[in-house]
Amino acid sequence: MDLVDGMRVFVASVETGSFSGAAMRLGISPKLASKYMAELEAQLGAQLLHRTTRRLGLTVAGEQLIAQVSDWLDQLDEMKNSVREERRGLSGTIRVSAAVTHGEMFLAPLLRRFREPHPDLTIDLRLSDRFVDLAGEGIDVAIRIGRLDDSALMARKLGQIRLMLVASPGYLARTGRPESLNDLTRHACIRDTNLRGDGAWPLTEGGQMHRVAISGPYLVNSARVARDLAIEGQGIALCPDYVVQAGIEKGDLEHVLPHVCGPQLDIHAVHLPQRRMARRTRALMDFLARNLASHGTAET
Repeated sequence: MDLVDGMRVFVASVETGSFSGAAMRLGISPKLASKYMAELEAQLGAQLLHRTTRRLGLTVAGEQLIAQVSDWLDQLDEMKNSVREERRGLSGTIRVSAAVTHGEMFLAPLLRRFREPHPDLTIDLRLSDRFVDLAGEGIDVAIRIGRLDDSALMARKLGQIRLMLVASPGYLARTGRPESLNDLTRHACIRDTNLRGDGAWPLTEGGQMHRVAISGPYLVNSARVARDLAIEGQGIALCPDYVVQAGIEKGDLEHVLPHVCGPQLDIHAVHLPQRRMARRTRALMDFLARNLASHGTAET
C-alpha cells in the first residue's frame, strides 16, 4: 500500500463516517478501503479509528493525525497540479467580477493578454456596478475600487486610481477657466453617482481636503458617460485617470485645476477565504498587480 493512498482512505473515512463512504468517494471497494486503513495503522504503529457497527470514531492518535493530514494532502495535490500546469499552461475557468466601466475599458484588455499563452483557460468576466455575492454567484475573484465594506472577504491591494477634474476646451473658452475650488460652484458639473457620499466632491488643495458642493444638469452612474458629456462641452467632470487620459492626450479634454488633487481610490482583488487558491486565480492576481504597477498604480 502506498502511504498517500492510506492517508486518503483515512481522511475520506473520517469525513464520510464509514469505509463504504470512503470507498465510494475514492472509487475503490469497501474491502480495499478497510485493508488500506489496517495497513496504515500497522505502518504508524497506532490505532487511528474505533470501529463500531454504526460508525467510525477517532482515537486520540487519529485526532492528532487528522488535524495535520488534510492540509498535507491538499498541499501535495497542489504541488502535483502545479507541475502539470507548468508544462501545459493554465486551464479551467476563472470567474471574474468587475465594475462596468473599469472592466470594459481597462480590465478586459488585460485579461486578453493574460489568457493569450493559455489556450485551455476560460475567462468568465461578469460586469456589474453592484456588489456581487461571491459565494452565491460562484465568483473566484472580484476587482473592486474604493472602500471595502465586507470584512469577511480576503483582499489584496493591486494599486490605485486617481480622479481628475476635466472639461473640454470649448466649455472652458465659453465659461472661463476656474482658478480655485470656490469657482467650481458657479460651473455646470457632471456628477458620477458611483462616487459614494453626499454628492459633494472631495478635493485636496494645499494639503487640505475640502468637500465642494457642486451642481449641474447631469447625474450619471457611468464615468465613461461623464467623460463623454464633458467632451461634448456640457460641463466639468470628475473622472478616473484611466477614463480621461486618452481624451487629454488627443486634446478633447483639459485637466482643470491641476494643482488640486482628486480622490485616490484603492483597487483590490477580493476573494472568499479558503484553505488554498487555484493556481490560475493566483497567477491572475499576480499578473494584474504587475500590470497595474506599469500603469502608474503601483502596489503600496
